[in-house]
Amino acid sequence: MLNSFLKSRIPEAKRLVRELRKKYDYVSVLGTVVNTRQIMVSTHLNSFDEVDNECGFVLKLYKDGRYSEYSCNDIKGLKVNEVVKAVTLDKVVSADYKVRMLEEKEHIDNYLREDNSRLSDKQIVDILTKTKEKLQKADERVINVLTRYNKRQTSKIFVSEKKCLSQKYDWINVMTAVVVREDEIIKTNYEVEGEADSLTALNKFEKHADEVLDIAIKLLKAKAIKPGRYTIITDPSISGLIAHEAFGHGVEMDMFVKNRAKAKDFIGKYVASPLVNMFDGAASCVSAASYFFDDDGVEAHNTQIIKDGILQRGISDSLSAMQLGTEPTGNGRRQDYSHKVYTRMTNTWFGKGKDTFEDMVRSVKHGYYLCQTNNGMEDPKNWQIQCTASYGFEIKDGKFTGKMVAPVVISGYVIDLLNSISMVSDKVEVLGSGMCGKGHKEWVYVSDGGPYLKAEAKLG
Repeated sequence: MLNSFLKSRIPEAKRLVRELRKKYDYVSVLGTVVNTRQIMVSTHLNSFDEVDNECGFVLKLYKDGRYSEYSCNDIKGLKVNEVVKAVTLDKVVSADYKVRMLEEKEHIDNYLREDNSRLSDKQIVDILTKTKEKLQKADERVINVLTRYNKRQTSKIFVSEKKCLSQKYDWINVMTAVVVREDEIIKTNYEVEGEADSLTALNKFEKHADEVLDIAIKLLKAKAIKPGRYTIITDPSISGLIAHEAFGHGVEMDMFVKNRAKAKDFIGKYVASPLVNMFDGAASCVSAASYFFDDDGVEAHNTQIIKDGILQRGISDSLSAMQLGTEPTGNGRRQDYSHKVYTRMTNTWFGKGKDTFEDMVRSVKHGYYLCQTNNGMEDPKNWQIQCTASYGFEIKDGKFTGKMVAPVVISGYVIDLLNSISMVSDKVEVLGSGMCGKGHKEWVYVSDGGPYLKAEAKLG
């Protein structure tokens, strides 16, 4: 159910909209409550924490071609003159920075996606502890095991003259991390399972725990890769990292407004192999970045960014869409109620193809199968990209050799990388567990993924 505190503030939000509309052409109120429960069990300690919580409101006001905002912890009893006095700072904005008013359609709805598992803390701790103890005993080289359950519950209301919306959605991440040591070499491996249901997430967590330890042990013998250009096959997490860095940040349309993204000039042009299709949207799947409406009150979308290799469009918040004369795509997101809206990715992923993973491996003369996203960087202005895989497995003459390399850095020019894609698997996975910043700040939850991809890339 929607958070009771937020529900109680809907009449107050309507009052503020009604009273402020006497002075402003547009008024909206966004209310947010986030509660996150974290349970951690490790070799050395157990902990129960409330983390990443949030509670507050932001009012958006429009008059004479400009938007202003006012944020606060609570709107109960908030006086209109307090808001008006605070937002007079909009006068410092230059006169040439003006946009049209956001046009809305009547929309009243309540949305709900709740965790259906009713697990107690003890039940969760028992599952985490069982896996931790199993991995500790499995190999004498294990020096630490950490298991963690994280449940994030988000409630939001959005009220304007034409809209009254509410949403409540849950997301659960469960992580296994294993640290192993052999002589002076120490390696770590981890896996995060994300689901909208606690029991499903925990079941996947238990199922894949042995794989986490197996890879950690293999990493003890892994060597650095010899730098060069290779044929690669990317697992869904690395495919997602490439999508995120290549045409995720690069098509955030507030970057178009600032002329900081080269993609602005390539709409309708080939930017990838004809095998490539790419999407973003909170409505495109159910994952960590899935919601029903964004922080501008725009319904969640499923936007096709690339179709058969051709760049179709970018993603946008409402303000950047109005500045560019396009329709908002439901990608307006705030780090929290006290931060401004930016255009942000949600679920960013490559669409499926027709190839099987086995056929892809058989087609490789010499190359590497790259796994587990680590981190990445991009330059939207010049289309340079760098993505790091935690490890990779060598392939020769269509077979795995057993040799492992770690870590592996993919670098190069975005268009060259995407145009080199020659095979796309028939299975897609979208992984939701991480966060993304815009520049060095403005953190929001995102997910990404896709099929297995075969491409050519510079590795180091």
